[in-house]
Amino acid sequence: MKKLFALALLLLSFVTSIAQQINPLIVENDYQNQRMWVDSIYNQMSLQEKVGQLFMVDVFSSDPKPKTDKINALIRDQHIGGVIFSKGGPKRQAKLNNQFQSQAKVPLLIGMDAEWGLAMRLDSTYAFPWNMTLGAITDNKIVEKVGYRIGRHSKRLGVHINFAPVVDINTNPKNPIIGNRSFGEDKDNVTEKSLAFMQGMQRAGILANAKHFPGHGDTDTDSHKTLPTINFTKERIDSIELYPYRRLIREGLSSVMVAHLNVPSLEEKEGLPSSISKTIVNDMLKGELAFNGLIFTDALNMKGAANFKQPGEIDLAAFLAGNDVLLISEDIPKAHALLVNAYREEVVSEERLAHSVKKILYAKYKVGLHTYQPVNANYIVEDLNSIVDDVVYEEAIGKALTVLKNDNAILPIKDLQNKRIAYINLGDDSGTTFLDALQKYSQVDFVKANTLDEYITKLSKYNYVIAGFHKSNANPWKGYKFSDKELVWLYEIARTNTLILDVFARPYALLDLKTTTNFDGIIMSYQNSEISQNLSAQLIFGAREGEGKLPVSLGEDFPLNTHLRTTSLNRLAYGTPESVGMSSYKLRKIDSLARAGVAGGMMPGAQILVARKGKVVYHKNFGYHEQNRKQPVTDNSIYDLASLTKILATLPQIMQLVDEGVLSMDTKLATMLPEYAGTDKANITLRRMLTHTARLKAWIPYYVGTLDTATKKPMTKWYAKTSSQDFPYKVANELYMKREFKDSIYLQIKESELRSRSGYKYSDLPYYLLMRYLEKHHKDKLENIVQRDFYNSMGASTMTYHPLDKFSKTRIAPTEDDTYFRMQKVQGYVHDQGAAMLGGVSGHAGLFSNANDVAKMMQMYLNKGYYGGKRYISEDTLEDFNTCYYCDDNVRRGVGFDKPQLGDSGPTCGCVSMTSFGHSGFTGTFTWADPEQDIVYVFLSNRTFPNADNRKLIGSNLRSKIQEAIYEAIDY
Repeated sequence: MKKLFALALLLLSFVTSIAQQINPLIVENDYQNQRMWVDSIYNQMSLQEKVGQLFMVDVFSSDPKPKTDKINALIRDQHIGGVIFSKGGPKRQAKLNNQFQSQAKVPLLIGMDAEWGLAMRLDSTYAFPWNMTLGAITDNKIVEKVGYRIGRHSKRLGVHINFAPVVDINTNPKNPIIGNRSFGEDKDNVTEKSLAFMQGMQRAGILANAKHFPGHGDTDTDSHKTLPTINFTKERIDSIELYPYRRLIREGLSSVMVAHLNVPSLEEKEGLPSSISKTIVNDMLKGELAFNGLIFTDALNMKGAANFKQPGEIDLAAFLAGNDVLLISEDIPKAHALLVNAYREEVVSEERLAHSVKKILYAKYKVGLHTYQPVNANYIVEDLNSIVDDVVYEEAIGKALTVLKNDNAILPIKDLQNKRIAYINLGDDSGTTFLDALQKYSQVDFVKANTLDEYITKLSKYNYVIAGFHKSNANPWKGYKFSDKELVWLYEIARTNTLILDVFARPYALLDLKTTTNFDGIIMSYQNSEISQNLSAQLIFGAREGEGKLPVSLGEDFPLNTHLRTTSLNRLAYGTPESVGMSSYKLRKIDSLARAGVAGGMMPGAQILVARKGKVVYHKNFGYHEQNRKQPVTDNSIYDLASLTKILATLPQIMQLVDEGVLSMDTKLATMLPEYAGTDKANITLRRMLTHTARLKAWIPYYVGTLDTATKKPMTKWYAKTSSQDFPYKVANELYMKREFKDSIYLQIKESELRSRSGYKYSDLPYYLLMRYLEKHHKDKLENIVQRDFYNSMGASTMTYHPLDKFSKTRIAPTEDDTYFRMQKVQGYVHDQGAAMLGGVSGHAGLFSNANDVAKMMQMYLNKGYYGGKRYISEDTLEDFNTCYYCDDNVRRGVGFDKPQLGDSGPTCGCVSMTSFGHSGFTGTFTWADPEQDIVYVFLSNRTFPNADNRKLIGSNLRSKIQEAIYEAIDY
């Protein structure tokens, strides 16, 4: 036992010895020059200049000139050593910074409180996640990235020290001032996160600052307003509050901020603030903890300090206690004079003064002030709000989202075909981004009500309710509690519905819930930022996993580190291009190309979407539905997909039947449709039909024979204005096709002559026949079959035949002012004449959708037939259909899919892989997927409006040029 005790003492002695040797202000590879500069500057200073270095004054860059002039006077007359900037804007601060520095004989040390970024104090700057959010992340490298980005921002603005990280261990949920600013209540987690944050900032060349020493995490009062008391034993403080400081000091922490706290177990003098306690600052921080970095007081104008002594006196007391920098003195001239006088009266020794002033100078050298350069204000706002920051924020929030409850594995939501989902908004902030993100995955209805009874009634028709609790994201001090009414409503809704509660507020909000028994799922999303709302919706639907751990305890139900990891269902996610190895800057070329297309009359408008590695990284809309510029294109705009129908409706159904062994590539037409036995088409195989090598005609203009030869208008023999048993097929508004003509269409196909020459000829006719076969096989209509087997379960809620049955006409882009057949604007009805004459549904045309839902189908193909937790098509079957069987005959086509050109011209940019596939559509649509680069590209337009003869889009190769821009944007 004695040996173990001796070994422990030796180890403690060794650690203390090492700590004492660490001087975080020294530039190791330049120490000699640093020391010479420090000594030179110090030796040239007058006493007044030396004392002036101890002060750091606060200023708002938004202050009027009379106030900033006072700072200039303090720099000139009191020789202050630093400035801490507070509220304002980056351009104004850069200007003031340069102005102040130009007045200083020794360059100023510039500080800021930028705990979650410069946005803590400045407008037009970036706000990173709160510490509490970062505390939920298990990968500390992400926290280091956040610290590094904040450091980079600080450096860009001429800031040298960021008063962060907050290392307080927030063991008191009612703490009014720390709360979200803490990484949590677990000392190990707080320490590891603080260390990572510190290392990130200091790697960027910024001095870090651990605060609020000796620990502000377990107080219930605010030291800005009063002097909080910490009533814990020295042993408890040593084991909890001081724990992070020991580790950070060993790892090279640059500075510490001492709080204004009453700590009886550490300071015998009653009511003496820790910031002016020699026992706490000098004996403990500098002595026991062997800290050699800069020591700052917390702001001396805070009531926790200012109430104890008069202005000036508090500054002297703080310096005598061992602090180096006196932050935000209430009266610098008075404090300066008192310190000078104390020096002359030998209350302050030369050694003591030199100790602090030289530390300040060492710090100034370390941050580069020996070669000071003014801040360049050009593009400063842009530099402080870069896409890199979005990438880091996205990664941090994505890894923080925490699933706290998941009864019956309700998360992620599966089997969308069986779900009717409602969203309700609680709290006092917006949940618009959350709702928009939810609606990308399925139909989610926003249900509003003024009373509980009204809610219960409206929600009775839904089997899932997602409640978003949205509180202000302006800063971490904002309110976070549920109202009493909201709590009552939640309990009752949870009793009567399947409920998922998503909390976009600090975790302590859940402490007000008396029970969560009837809550099926609970997600902690921590903040109500747009990115948090977006990513949380993705978690709910299985586009990303829930990976965070609860950094605080929330009663018996949710102890510290609660986490229920959810798995990905391989649904599309949404995020930044850089997160998947692409360049946002390079993708902007698409914007220019698309705008030029609209301006050049190639199409009235367009939706363009790019996804890579399962994540949508570009989704923009251009122009309008029509040239009258009344209805802008939005994410919710719906387009006639034309021939994309072939690969998004008919082809997946055929592939499923191949999987089931019902069909094969060599199945003959007469086998599928016995009425073709004995015809010249009987032996055409499925492979030949879908590779367009079956010698079938390209198309048949069925509608021509239904027009009056004199008036060129639809004949009453074949059309009626109203629906009836004899005229059931709706062709367009007030235009119904006679029932018997449907048989005429199929008869014309059957009797059509085969082309005499073999080889490739693109044809719509196989898809008429395949639809006929599918409907007979399934004993149901094609529009019902594809909804049942694909779209409903995939959440492709806009992908449909007959869009006017589901959506308002204003959402649907028109395709033509038809003056040769339907004699009207075609909007919400299929443009293709043959499909229209079949009532709007065919195997080759008739499908409508937005770009997002097209991307889901294409991503399913890229996922080798898997999407949303469901296997739709086997890998082998997909590979077979995505094969070029007749490349040797100069036929590029796969089976159903179009493939890249074999020569110079074709459907793509020529920059895609040969394993890629897709299709184009007559109305101006195009989609392509590339397995090798893991890219999905969707282009939807209505280039046929108002006139289908408009071939500018085709002639310009705009769609291929955009595809080329996509590939140029791939960085890795």
